[in-house]
Amino acid sequence: MEKRALITGISGQDGSYLAEFLLTKGYHVEGLLRRSSTDNLQNLSNIRDFIELHYGDLADQTSIDSIIKNGNFDEVYNLGAMSFVPVSWKAAEYTMNINALGPVRLLESIRKLSPDTKYYQASTSEMYGKVRETPQNEDTPFYPRSPYGVSKVAAHWATVNYRESYDMFASCGILFNHESARRGVEFVTRKITNGVARIKKGLDSKLYLGNLDSKRDWGHSKDYIRAMYMILQHDKPDNFVIGMNSTQTVREFCRIAFERVGLSYKDYVEVDPRFYRPAEVDILLSDATKAREVLGWEPEYSFEDLVNEMVDYDMRVV
Repeated sequence: MEKRALITGISGQDGSYLAEFLLTKGYHVEGLLRRSSTDNLQNLSNIRDFIELHYGDLADQTSIDSIIKNGNFDEVYNLGAMSFVPVSWKAAEYTMNINALGPVRLLESIRKLSPDTKYYQASTSEMYGKVRETPQNEDTPFYPRSPYGVSKVAAHWATVNYRESYDMFASCGILFNHESARRGVEFVTRKITNGVARIKKGLDSKLYLGNLDSKRDWGHSKDYIRAMYMILQHDKPDNFVIGMNSTQTVREFCRIAFERVGLSYKDYVEVDPRFYRPAEVDILLSDATKAREVLGWEPEYSFEDLVNEMVDYDMRVV
């Protein structure tokens, strides 16, 4: 029998890749979209005829209840969020409403209307923030350093609480940074690869960035959405860290990206204090041992593969 899945945030990087992946698994895929005045379905253009879309909002319980009640979903993947960390300081209340209360609304709806549905919560390495230990695993204490991180901690613990209180199949994937050509240009990785393409083509002469020494554990979105699927296929609900178990600096990302087109980042990158965060997260490093041993998950893309793919894409489209 055909499985049915709902993806919130389906038009984003992870949502669109996950939709494509679930279609290859024979799923009927539906997505929740927030109504916008502009068309934001570019990431879904190649599968638009094979999925069903609903307009609703994680801030609106009524629209969520309607979709859950009528959907008969086997799985719900909550990838919808206000996901750009710098903006979360400027829109803290909105960030909390969508990222913290949105999951509570979904969990409440599933509990009341579809209790057998499996639920996936997109948790994040930003919850670790000012890290208590390195590397970070499922038991590392959280110390978020942004409204975004705080909102995600609330959603994470809400998911655990619903799992333990109502015997729901509610799991969390604590995903470290993952990128692709579908990443928005406001994010530092895509800002770099887009900047490389613009400089190579003579459209810009400089790329302005914040903290070049900030360290992140970067992987490819395609590997990470596969982990989401594996988490919900596991025989019991649980929390799993997903990451590459390695870190690179923003500077290293720049070096590889510029070298891809035969340039040196030192000639073009300048630090601009405007892009520093009010509270910096200096290093995030995953320990994804549990996911590897329990789920059998392994990444297929290397860090260099990821950077080169993103640069190649921007060289085509810029």
